[in-house]
Amino acid sequence: MDASREAGDVTERAAAAAGIVLVTLASAQFLMTLDSSVMNVSIATVAKDVGTTVTGIQTAITFYTLVMASLMITGGKLGQVLGRKRAFSIGCIIYGCGSLITAFAANLAVLMLGWSVLEGVGAALIMPAVVALVASNFARPQRPRAYGLVASAGAIAVAAGPLIGGLFTTYLSWRWVFIGEVLLVLIILGLTRRIVDTPPEQGARLDLAGTALSALGLGLIVYGILRAGTWGFVQPKPGAPEWIGLSPTIWLILAGGGVLRVFLWWENHRLARGDAALLDPAMLRNPTLRGGLTSFFFQYFLQAGLFFAVPLFLSVALGLSAIATGVRLLPLSVTLLLAAAGVPKVFPDASPRRVVQIGFVALFAGIVIMLAALDAGAGPEVVTWPMLLVGLGVGALASQLGSVTVSSVADEQSGEVGGVQNTVTNLGASIGTALAGAVLISALTTSFLSGVQHNPAVPKDLASKAQVELAGGIPFMSDKDLKAALDKADLPPKTADAIVEENANARIAGLRMALSLLAIVALIALFASRRIPAQQPAAGPVSEAAA
Repeated sequence: MDASREAGDVTERAAAAAGIVLVTLASAQFLMTLDSSVMNVSIATVAKDVGTTVTGIQTAITFYTLVMASLMITGGKLGQVLGRKRAFSIGCIIYGCGSLITAFAANLAVLMLGWSVLEGVGAALIMPAVVALVASNFARPQRPRAYGLVASAGAIAVAAGPLIGGLFTTYLSWRWVFIGEVLLVLIILGLTRRIVDTPPEQGARLDLAGTALSALGLGLIVYGILRAGTWGFVQPKPGAPEWIGLSPTIWLILAGGGVLRVFLWWENHRLARGDAALLDPAMLRNPTLRGGLTSFFFQYFLQAGLFFAVPLFLSVALGLSAIATGVRLLPLSVTLLLAAAGVPKVFPDASPRRVVQIGFVALFAGIVIMLAALDAGAGPEVVTWPMLLVGLGVGALASQLGSVTVSSVADEQSGEVGGVQNTVTNLGASIGTALAGAVLISALTTSFLSGVQHNPAVPKDLASKAQVELAGGIPFMSDKDLKAALDKADLPPKTADAIVEENANARIAGLRMALSLLAIVALIALFASRRIPAQQPAAGPVSEAAA
């Protein structure tokens, strides 16, 4: 009797310890992702407080993404050199210092030091370590649920970011967001003692040349993508720079790809000589890993594209406040958590391939329903069902993909996989936002110019002038802002009303085109998911055929 009670107590303590570890890692993932969305609704306020422009704050956000994405692979390797728990803790300390500096920043330079540089470096150490620490703290049968909940925390941060940012900016100050981040970092550091560490690998060293090549290659690609909205992807926009007749974006992406090819050659060269390498390129030839990374790319592409388009509809087209916009996005969190935690618990032996495919089908269905409901008279309620389906889809993907990628290689390579995985997700999110934005503005511009050209209430000379001056792209403006601009221009009320109406119709046309692109990408992702294994990694080795 006593022995059974003692065994039960041990089991309960182990379960409690595992729960604390999971909460710690999920909190870190939440924190890392929150920074990418929490300030988007407060850009103008932050710019005013630190004495800069909206462009300056957007540059800081861009640079944060750039630093983080460029150093992800290096951060994964440092986990092997230092030990994953130590890399995680050091990353938290650097990130916390960055948040503290940002909270008290008086100018843009200090803001960029804290937010863009230190938080970016901290995130590059933390995020690959999270992936590796899940692998070292949970057995293979437990990993789908653990990875699902950790990934869910990141996705919820994207949904909750506008609400949190709006609440703090409206009722307190945006600076309290970063003070809150410092407090959360301290709590996370206090809980890390429960985490089971993997010791530093013997002989593991940082390949400095490989670090420089990977950071340069990834930096060029990410920077090119982030600037695509301003410069254009291939053809330069009017007033944008051009290199040999093309947009700098395409040249930066091509140059980055070339540098990464050199990086892979260099890594193979070092391994052939028996030297330590930043990344083993042979790992990327693993079909199961490639399948998982491809699905991760599409997940974050779709996720970022939707979180670009839907808030624009709510906040600009419908004029909702940042808080109201955040509330409308929250239904996603409910189904996301249910799917991420529930699928591995209720269906522990479910085929990862089938679950991932169901996830992409749910994403596709949510996008299509949103597309069908979107018209000039639509209210905020049209996003509820699409958000529930999108949450279900993202949760289903989150419940499987982390386990698929890490379980496809030996556990000692989990840090490297974490670095590559987070690099791929950053690329997916950057490209998803940039492409959705480019398609939206292009369709908005075409629809608006066509509308004013054929609207009898708009004088022909004004329509012709608009064709010339606005051909490079029309900003996504609310009716209120456009009406104010037209009033300043002293246009006749009838003409102003006609232009406002054409802009409202063009906004919907732009949003519908962006959502159409995302629907097509969801179908491509569904087709590409066939490389996901049909068998749970915990059930045994994945065969080439199953992959």
